[in-house]
Amino acid sequence: MTERQHRDLDLAALKGLSHPLRVRLFDTLSSLGPMTASRLAEQLGESSGATSYHLRQLEKHGLVREVEGRGTARERWWERTPGSVTISDRGPNDTPAGRQIVEEVSRQQQELQSQNVREFLRYARERLPEAWQLANDFTLSNQFLPPEVVEELVRRFHELLDEIIEPYRGKQLPGTRPVQIQFNAFALIGGEEMTE
Repeated sequence: MTERQHRDLDLAALKGLSHPLRVRLFDTLSSLGPMTASRLAEQLGESSGATSYHLRQLEKHGLVREVEGRGTARERWWERTPGSVTISDRGPNDTPAGRQIVEEVSRQQQELQSQNVREFLRYARERLPEAWQLANDFTLSNQFLPPEVVEELVRRFHELLDEIIEPYRGKQLPGTRPVQIQFNAFALIGGEEMTE
C-alpha cells in the first residue's frame, strides 16, 4: 500500500472552504470526480460564473486544482486535490473562530451526506441498474461501548477500507461509478457508470 497524502486543514483553509457553495463544490468533486465549472454549475443549480469564482477561491487554499492536460483555455477541468483532509477544531484551530468554522463546515457536509442517502432511497430503483440497486447497505447498531472499543472499531474500519479500495483509489475504471461510504455504502444518483 502506498503512503497517501494527508492534510490537516488550518484555519485559513477552513475559512476558504466555509462558504456553502464551496463546501458543495468540494463535496461534488470529491464524490463525482473532475468536472468543468459549467458542468458543476449545472449539477448544483448555480451560475458558471459563481462556480468559477468559488473554484478559484478553493484553488488558492490548495483544496482543488486544474486537471493537467485536460480542457482548453475556455473550458477548464477541475478536480479535488488528491489525498485525505481532516477538518478539526483541535490544535491550532482550537479557537472560538476555529470551532465555529469547523462546526459550520461539518454541518454542511453532514447535510450533503444525508441528501445523498435520501436521493439513493428515492431514485435508485428508477435510475440505477439492478446490480447497483442491490450493492448497498444501511446498517445501524446501537451499543454501549467504552472509548477504546470505539477507537479500535474506527481504526479497523479504516484499515479494511484502505485494503479493499486501494486498487481503485484515484482511478475511474470500466464498470465503476461514484460510491460514497459513510459506514453505509451506496451509489451516488448523480454519477454515471464509466464505460472506458
